[in-house]
Amino acid sequence: MDSREYEFEGASPDVHGYAHVSREATVVGDVTIEANANVWPGVVLRGDVGPVRVGRESAVGDNATLHASDVGEKVMVGHGAVLNDATVEDGALVGFNSTVSDATIGEGSIVAMGTVVPPGYEVPAESFVRGMPASVTPLSETTIDPDNVFEAFSSGDYANLAQRHSELFE
Repeated sequence: MDSREYEFEGASPDVHGYAHVSREATVVGDVTIEANANVWPGVVLRGDVGPVRVGRESAVGDNATLHASDVGEKVMVGHGAVLNDATVEDGALVGFNSTVSDATIGEGSIVAMGTVVPPGYEVPAESFVRGMPASVTPLSETTIDPDNVFEAFSSGDYANLAQRHSELFE
């Protein structure tokens, strides 16, 4: 067990062999990190009052905090984001310094930087979410091209960045 992985009340982190978890991340209790996910320096994944799951091929950016939350597959969680008792469905993006508390972000949605999604929100699939508190607009009613946004974070040099940072990951 890595020095930053901690058991809590009998539950230990389960990190897939193909996941990339920075030695500078803190992983506590009932936490599952699936294949090809990457967890960057300063991240805290706390599975004490409820489980935390980081799905396959998802990325959790520097200094993000996930507490009792479920992150689907191919999700991007930006630097400094806070997820508390949240569900982020497959293919969604949660922007830098956003807060999602006791809410669900639908599949393929984009949460803008700095957005606050308060308790009780159920963001539909393929939505654009922004503001404090959050307002929700279908992506189809915006000028945002979600394919371009997701492509920028899931291909080329960015996609293999964790592999290239061999000093940060074990």
